[in-house]
Amino acid sequence: MGFEQYHEPASELSKETRTIARMLASLTEEADAINWYQQRISVETDKDAQAIMQNAQQEEFKHFGMDLEFLIRKIPRWKATLEPILFKTGDIVKLGEKGEDKTK
Repeated sequence: MGFEQYHEPASELSKETRTIARMLASLTEEADAINWYQQRISVETDKDAQAIMQNAQQEEFKHFGMDLEFLIRKIPRWKATLEPILFKTGDIVKLGEKGEDKTK
């Protein structure tokens, strides 16, 4: 795999930017794993196998959440944008517009 997440020379990137790149790669990998488990669960007919996969998927939810929380804490614009959207009820698009307004 190497350093494929970098689009600029790694030596020119700050330590903080490299950490963010790693965490974004991890977030993407966790989302992929959640998706793979979801697909497997949806076609699996053996209830025991399905339960094991659901348990494993739950771990991926946790990891995804931890990665996301790290990024929100480290990137103030993420927090400003996402705070009005996440864990709220109502129209998601309208909430997103409120979040976007906070970063202007």
